Amino acid sequence: MGLFKFTADSFQNFAARVGLGAGSQHDQSSYGFNLTSRNRLKLEAMYRSSWVVGQVVDVVAEDMTREGVTLQGFDDPQHGEVINDALDALQIWDKLSDTIKWGRLYGGALAVMLIDGQNVSTPLNVKTIGKDQFKGLMVLDRWMVQPTLEDLVTEYGPDYGKPKYYDVFQDAAGLCGQRIHYSRVIRIDGVNLPYWQAMTENLWGQSVIERLEDRLTVFDSATMGAGQLVYKAHLRTYKVDGLRDIIATGGRAFEGLVKQINHIRLWQSNEGLTLMDAKDQFETHSYTFSGLDTLLLQFGQQISGATQIPLVRLFGQSPAGLNSTGESDLSNYYDNINQQLERRLRTPLHKLLEIVSLSTLGKPLPDSFKFDFTSLWQMSEEQKQKARDNLKKARELRAARLKAQAPPPPEPEPVPVYVEPPAPVPAPAPPPAPAPAPVQARGVSQADLKQSNLDAIMEYEAIRKERKRIKREKQMVEKQRQDVVGIAKKASISGWQSQAGSFHSCY
Repeated sequence: MGLFKFTADSFQNFAARVGLGAGSQHDQSSYGFNLTSRNRLKLEAMYRSSWVVGQVVDVVAEDMTREGVTLQGFDDPQHGEVINDALDALQIWDKLSDTIKWGRLYGGALAVMLIDGQNVSTPLNVKTIGKDQFKGLMVLDRWMVQPTLEDLVTEYGPDYGKPKYYDVFQDAAGLCGQRIHYSRVIRIDGVNLPYWQAMTENLWGQSVIERLEDRLTVFDSATMGAGQLVYKAHLRTYKVDGLRDIIATGGRAFEGLVKQINHIRLWQSNEGLTLMDAKDQFETHSYTFSGLDTLLLQFGQQISGATQIPLVRLFGQSPAGLNSTGESDLSNYYDNINQQLERRLRTPLHKLLEIVSLSTLGKPLPDSFKFDFTSLWQMSEEQKQKARDNLKKARELRAARLKAQAPPPPEPEPVPVYVEPPAPVPAPAPPPAPAPAPVQARGVSQADLKQSNLDAIMEYEAIRKERKRIKREKQMVEKQRQDVVGIAKKASISGWQSQAGSFHSCY
């Protein structure tokens, strides 16, 4: 067997005092707990005195509740407007904003749903909510309530393992001394912690300021130091020959020196004179601040990175560089805000909207109901006009494409010209009756008289049939003419409609 050689998984150079166990300055670096989230007074002092802390806490909360939601899926569109009006009247978005603020500052906060006539210690059943029973939200931060650390939620779901009840302290803003069931609250934590660290915080989260404290002290020290340098930006020195002897002697000599200095301060200006002894020297010294703005910007970027808030939103300062407007940073920031909305407020807000619907409309939300968080990105007027122009061009191109793909409309049939039908050919006249034989002088017999009447009747019947035939032919010709005119009119109207229909699909 060969020899096994064990080496540490890091670079080491004992001669250069580099690496693990080398005793360098870097080896002495470590991380510890500052537990700022437990110090309520310190957090409140930072929030009240530091505008940066105020921005870090307030900006995210205000952006998460600035635009509200878009409601869809109602049978009656007016129902969505009624619910939105109720949310505004009850100041729901303001209360949710405060809940997010104190959750970020202290590490946790609650928004209690106030339902008239119901005991807050009982589980919430939305089916028991009647009309006008919902009265709004009440905000309680983590220092107003005490979660039950031993009585936890045992039902499987998103609240599994969380406190089942929250006991309100006697000096709270409301609901003093009462126990609140977890189903009646909207809970917002600051920074989620692992299990054992959450236990140290009484199952609350961590304040967002705790990770930021060291960067804040560095930033404030740099800005305060820069402010102090302003007082030393322009210094004036006055060299007096034998100054120590004058001060030690005192008396009229020292008084004369002080009087001369006051005259210099009084008379020194752009148009004034500086009078001094020939052996004295007057000098000015100016300090430059080159590189100080870059240093402050670096500290600001560190704070921006720690809070995930871009410089343009946190400090109102655009990033450095050519063509840098901060739009891309804002776009990423708004995506982060939307992600937090989906993770933290989607489920509790759906329950809240169900309660508002039962209280205002008197009926639950329909199965087709859904809502979306309104986008925070607002286009400028130039961008809106450009979008409208692009939409117009797209519609024109689509219409042209559909027109090119559509089959050509059928040509309308020509309207037939009415032609007067030819006059019917008259029936041939019946052959003339044979001339009667000359009557003999003798008298007419009875048989000859009957034959004469019969011939007259047959001649009249032939004339009557011929008249009926001529009349029937005229009626048939007139009917054919009317049918031709009707077909022509229908063909003209249907041809126009087919043309209009081909262009109607473009819109």
